[in-house]
Amino acid sequence: DSLRSQVGIVLQDTILFGATVRENIAYGKENAGDDEIILAAKAANAHEFIAKLDKGYDTVLGSRGGNLSGGQRQRLAIARAFIRNSPILIMPMTGLDVESEKAINDAMQRLASGKTCLLITHDLQLAASADWILMLENGLIADQGTPADLAARSAEYQNLLSHKRHVLDASAAVN
Repeated sequence: DSLRSQVGIVLQDTILFGATVRENIAYGKENAGDDEIILAAKAANAHEFIAKLDKGYDTVLGSRGGNLSGGQRQRLAIARAFIRNSPILIMPMTGLDVESEKAINDAMQRLASGKTCLLITHDLQLAASADWILMLENGLIADQGTPADLAARSAEYQNLLSHKRHVLDASAAVN
């Protein structure tokens, strides 16, 4: 219980309840006040879309948040993590929609500031902002180091970076 109270998790497939937006953000922290809930939503870049909902923070979410986009559900999960203010965070980050990606990444940077954060991602740009990277292959650690260290010595990391550059170059040529 002691360790669990120190860990915040932002799941890729966010679990939301058939309750209000306010209750979903405050889940896990008893007696969270309205100011605290709104501050967490703003920090998670969720306040703007919440304010546009029919009843704002009092909007009742559908089953598993089905009336929200994946990015909106993810931002509510980030708001929930903000309100808990856990010193250790676990955050799988994959499959974000383009519209939400920047808002979510900005919110994640704020959330992770000053905390121990385990970020699970295929996004090299996001991984490059980490202090330390563990590269996994078949469930085992294949290599590890700082982004600069891996770029200098890891053939697999260099290959991933090269592939990413080729994809970006091709995308720029199409546009």
